[in-house]
Amino acid sequence: MMLEMAMESVFAVVDIAFVSRLGTDAVAAVGITEALITVLYGIAIGLGMGLTAMVSRRIGAKNPEGAAAVTGQSIWLGAVISVVIGVAGVMYARELLEIMGASQGVIETGQGFTAVLLGGSFSIIYLFLLNAAFRGAGDATVALRSLWVANGINIVLDPCLIFGLGPFPELGVTGAAVATTIGRGVGILYQFWYLLGGKGRIAFGARHLRPVPKLIVRLIRISIGGIGQFLIATASWIGVMRIVSMYGSAAIAAYTIALRMMEFTFLPAWGLGNAAATLVGQNLGAGHPDRAEQSAWRAAAYNAAFMTLAGMLLLFFAHDITGLFTTEADVLRWGTSCLRILGLGFPMYAVGMVMIQAMNGAGDTASPAALNLICFWLVQIPLAYLLATRTTLEPNGAFIAIVVSESLLTVLSVVVFHRGTWKTHAA
Repeated sequence: MMLEMAMESVFAVVDIAFVSRLGTDAVAAVGITEALITVLYGIAIGLGMGLTAMVSRRIGAKNPEGAAAVTGQSIWLGAVISVVIGVAGVMYARELLEIMGASQGVIETGQGFTAVLLGGSFSIIYLFLLNAAFRGAGDATVALRSLWVANGINIVLDPCLIFGLGPFPELGVTGAAVATTIGRGVGILYQFWYLLGGKGRIAFGARHLRPVPKLIVRLIRISIGGIGQFLIATASWIGVMRIVSMYGSAAIAAYTIALRMMEFTFLPAWGLGNAAATLVGQNLGAGHPDRAEQSAWRAAAYNAAFMTLAGMLLLFFAHDITGLFTTEADVLRWGTSCLRILGLGFPMYAVGMVMIQAMNGAGDTASPAALNLICFWLVQIPLAYLLATRTTLEPNGAFIAIVVSESLLTVLSVVVFHRGTWKTHAA
């Protein structure tokens, strides 16, 4: 699962590596669009949480037929969401960039990128959703292979479509979105081929695509908390991006580069959280709540060690890492300080993300959603605005607010997890 999430993070790093050659406006366009796309990620990951909880519980209870039925209902949900978001994204791409405070140059440069990524929302929804089913069943290697395929295609197509190499058209920053969507789309085809082939632990067949309203309602009910968690969290990240945008394209580009490197570290660490969610769900399904709790604490310890090392690397090499993507003085300055500030909180983030995912794996998605609301909306956004606009810290104030709110989330999640009420949730 760590390798799988590392592959997911490669999308963002590869895109920004090539797009950075097109200038600050292009990087800023990618950053603002990715801030919008995080809402889509929130929906996909939230649904994935509910799906992982339900599939893992049934696999733990030796009920692969039930796991397949739940997976079939998730495919219908994914289709509806993809159509709604895709149509809206294509129609209102320009307006969305304007709302995010993009300059006219960024809008003209990035409008196509935004329209393509949102229009191809199915590629994000299904990649996360089906991988969540495989993870819940313990078939994590299938999810990893689908991302190998998707990333391989993206890496090849990115420079071809951005710069117009060989017979390919020169699409600029829009080419990055086209390459990513094609890569993810092929990865989804692999997922469906494996799922319908009946090769894994989910005994899936065409009969499981028959709509079962009761299961759909149950999946939505469990997923609402997960979706709420990420919509709350991603809305706060959008809010921080909006605050940073007050300092111009250089600050946005710096924040974008820093976030890409954060994702490169965070997503593998999130893989350990996903592993904890699967182990918690399967052990609860098998009637071993104590073993479920032990799995979560052990994953948290491993994650803390990994993230501490990653944070130290960011502290020492922030300038060199940022320099890989830009030579502009302002972007380099803000990007370096952002990486160093955010890196300080890595050990705390590590424990918090495992505790949150462990509760999600048990089907208790409401508690983490409430914690996110407190930490991100009531603390992060107001604090980021105050520190960025009422002190001499400027964008650094927003970065400090992220560390404070994420650390608070860790403390509260440990307290709630220790109470153990998640052990009694049904999935």
